[in-house]
Amino acid sequence: MESARDYTYGASYWLASTVDGWFGDEPFDDKGKVSGYVRLNSLWDQREGVKVNARFRLRVGLPNLKDKAYAFIGQDNKDEIVRDQPEAFTREQMLLRESRRGDQSFFAGLGYDFQDNLDFRVGFRGGLNPYVQARYRTQWQLSPRDMVYFRESLFWSVKDSFGSTTVVDYEHALTSSLLARWSTVGTITRRTDGFEWQSSVGLIKDFPGIRTASVEALVQGTTGEVDISNYGIRTSWRQPVYKDWLFGKVTLGHFWPKDKVLVSRERAWALGLSVEMHF
Repeated sequence: MESARDYTYGASYWLASTVDGWFGDEPFDDKGKVSGYVRLNSLWDQREGVKVNARFRLRVGLPNLKDKAYAFIGQDNKDEIVRDQPEAFTREQMLLRESRRGDQSFFAGLGYDFQDNLDFRVGFRGGLNPYVQARYRTQWQLSPRDMVYFRESLFWSVKDSFGSTTVVDYEHALTSSLLARWSTVGTITRRTDGFEWQSSVGLIKDFPGIRTASVEALVQGTTGEVDISNYGIRTSWRQPVYKDWLFGKVTLGHFWPKDKVLVSRERAWALGLSVEMHF
């Protein structure tokens, strides 16, 4: 494990320093920052059995571009990349099946932090399919126990044309280690039917040793033909499995999905297992 992590970091560092060298002569060693993860996940659901996928993300600072620019590269769901879908509502975390060829793609690009809460990104996914994003985020502390987080992402791609994703999270600290959270995300584009939305409410409990447990009720839908397309309950447990950089996660969900061709809802159990290496 140590060798695999060292090799992954070494290859990422070499790539980052090479890209940074395209823009100037300032040494990358002084201010260059490299971070990322590789994640293997498997999904079992009651209807279709087991599916295995892999994801990775890499972000590197570029000192030769005034320390505000960065490069990114990875492999993930191609629509969620462009739409800047929050992690809690990705297909992986919602225990929904994905096709490695049909749903996932390689992506890469450059970003620039204009301010701490505003950045702009230009990238490519799935070959030479360009996209751009402008992202704004802020937060408000309503009281010592209450916080609201807001994020707005404007994007353009060949597939979706222009669109936006809005995320609002409200958190209430019940104790120093127990948090109640309500999250909502909505996405609209010029080429989709209706407004796609997802929402969850749940509890998150932190335990010693970087361990976390959660239980949530979720619902998702559109303003088109199928108003509520899915709802259910999700519970998860995450903890380190080796030192503080290799994490394991188990997620169990029970959902009632429906689409426009089904007369009645189905019900299904789903189980997700993942191992994530940070570097």
